[in-house]
Amino acid sequence: MMTTTERELPESVSERAGVRAGSPLPLGIQETGGGVNFALLSRNATRVRLELFDHPDDATPARVFDLDSVRNHTGDVWHVWVAGIGSGQLYAYRVDGPYDPPAGLRFNFNRLLLDPCATAVSRSPAWDFAAARGYDPTAPGRDLTLSQRDNARSMPKCVFVNESFEWGADEPLRHPWSKTVIYELHVRGFTIRPGSNVAHPGTYQGLVEKIPYLKDLGVTAVELMPVQEFNEHSVTRTDPCSGRRLRNYWGYDPVVFRAVKGSYARSPAPGRQNREFREMVRALHAAAIEVILDVVFNHTAEGDEWGPTLCFRGIDNAIFYTLADDKRHYRDFTGTGDTVNANHPVVRDHILAALRYWVIEMHVDGFRFDLASVLGRDGAGRLLANAPLLERIAEDPILRDVKIIAEAWDAVGAYEVGSFSERRWAEWNGRYRDDVRRFWRGDDGMMGAFADRICGSADIYSGSGKGPESSINYLTCHDGFTLNDLVSYRDKHNEANGDHNRDGTDTNFSANYGTEGATTDSGTEDARTRQIKNLLLTLFISRGVPMLLGGDEFRRTQDGNNNAYCQDNETSWHDWGLPEQHREIVRFTRGMIAFRRAHPVLSKEQYYTDAEIHWFGPRSGLPDWADPKQKLFACLIWEHEHSSLYLMFNAGADAVDFHLPTVAPTHQWHIAVDTASKSPRDLFTLGEEVPVQNLCTYPLTPRSSAILLAMKPNPARGGATV
Repeated sequence: MMTTTERELPESVSERAGVRAGSPLPLGIQETGGGVNFALLSRNATRVRLELFDHPDDATPARVFDLDSVRNHTGDVWHVWVAGIGSGQLYAYRVDGPYDPPAGLRFNFNRLLLDPCATAVSRSPAWDFAAARGYDPTAPGRDLTLSQRDNARSMPKCVFVNESFEWGADEPLRHPWSKTVIYELHVRGFTIRPGSNVAHPGTYQGLVEKIPYLKDLGVTAVELMPVQEFNEHSVTRTDPCSGRRLRNYWGYDPVVFRAVKGSYARSPAPGRQNREFREMVRALHAAAIEVILDVVFNHTAEGDEWGPTLCFRGIDNAIFYTLADDKRHYRDFTGTGDTVNANHPVVRDHILAALRYWVIEMHVDGFRFDLASVLGRDGAGRLLANAPLLERIAEDPILRDVKIIAEAWDAVGAYEVGSFSERRWAEWNGRYRDDVRRFWRGDDGMMGAFADRICGSADIYSGSGKGPESSINYLTCHDGFTLNDLVSYRDKHNEANGDHNRDGTDTNFSANYGTEGATTDSGTEDARTRQIKNLLLTLFISRGVPMLLGGDEFRRTQDGNNNAYCQDNETSWHDWGLPEQHREIVRFTRGMIAFRRAHPVLSKEQYYTDAEIHWFGPRSGLPDWADPKQKLFACLIWEHEHSSLYLMFNAGADAVDFHLPTVAPTHQWHIAVDTASKSPRDLFTLGEEVPVQNLCTYPLTPRSSAILLAMKPNPARGGATV
């Protein structure tokens, strides 16, 4: 065991004017009594120093306060009150204690540490994680040897943000799940590419400028990929083709849980990102669009024992992380090297406080929890039947009205889709994604599973008492192929990630329809367009909550890369020339969202009853569910006394005529959607549906789908009204 080197000590804080002992609560930093209270929790520390800085790249603090182990120490909390602190003040900590990795203790007083409760971090053009390692990589034993190097100059600092913000009449929108359509996007990638036609590309404000587009599309919520502060320079590999340094684009490795990502703000002023984030939320709410954050609480950027010491590791490694039996190492259920000890009471409270902060102070409407199954594990890694943290999130009085969505699996085999915690939790339905992809690809034996998915996945959720609103239905997400690439590539093409195409999943259930990648062949392009429409139609007629990957509505491509986490470039960025090029798909997506909204029967928060839905084969009898070669069926959905919907699906290679059910004498079948038709006859505007000429059958081409409506004819318009 080693102790960090002694540094010159300043005078005791008790001897200074304008400095008091302070209070242990709340943790973090808070203005009170004409000054600011600092409070940091560290159970095993022997000494804590608070340092105040004038500039982000300063190596030497302007003021230093060593906290007295009696006067400034209550329980496990170190605290001090300081007068004369204004908004924008930069600060950080140094924490001393044993450096004993085999015992799980990794204190290093030479490392500047971020406050775990910081709400903003200063921007650093080239944050050097290597300089933040707490060990000496050149010494024998590597992480067993304490580093004597000071890293203050290269370490970002925390920012005290204490500016008022005028929310005006902003209130939580509380859209019910039945009226929710989620659009997943990356704040920077959404507008950073030249041609995005915004004044502030790649920023929160840039997203605000695109609100009219989102509103016109019909989405009711944006799910933002991580905006918790992270280091975009943490990736050290290069693109083997271009030679350029890769960057951490996705950001699924936060350094602290409450801090807003600074580089997405248009202003570089410390703390300005908080105001700009709030302005974005307020503007989205004014457009009736909710804000859901993709949050990471299962691990941090500190990684395994070879990673940097940035915050939690240097404050109390043994409490914040799940350690192996040999406490030098970390249990890794995340695939990143470390695992947050989420069900330790201290850590549980810390996570809950962070969630409350985002809701109370930043007005967000919900959260999607990355690798949420990790949050249900105990300190030894066992999955808990009633994980305290998951129950607390669901039952917390502040969080009761927010949307909570689980990615209900982790990196080491836990897969809890359909059984994740209690009913309050919705879940990304990975089985929906896979089954719908496989059905439309033409795989054998998928017809029954496909029918279950479009009906809300009762086979998955009803056993745990959950309804279809628990199923977040998606075809694609940030992790994997885009929708365009799903129908354009048979195999992944991740060579640009610098890992010899070994990263990313090989299980994509994709097809290229004759050519790998982009093509000018009209037959291949027609097949791909039809399949994209089939997939989009399926998504928006399915019970459950639809989630659309940003850019899928205009065929955004990543050139076959299904793991673009390090591609902060044209591979990932939205190309705003594509909406014009693929305006047929944009129109179809917008129309299907409107169709879902116009027919609430498709999104009810209950499963279909036998009286509401009837199944047919192409010749009017029941589908042959037992035949694995069958790839076509229809369903009749009773909407109300004036209307019914007849949905037909043909994933096979042959054309088929579907017999039509009889309708009331006052009604007639009308074509609402047919994916085999060219725009504008692929989807008709509400009230403009075209009557079916043949009253007995409807022809469906290979790999296509159609929706008919039983409605009263409207001779005046040649269309119909409900």
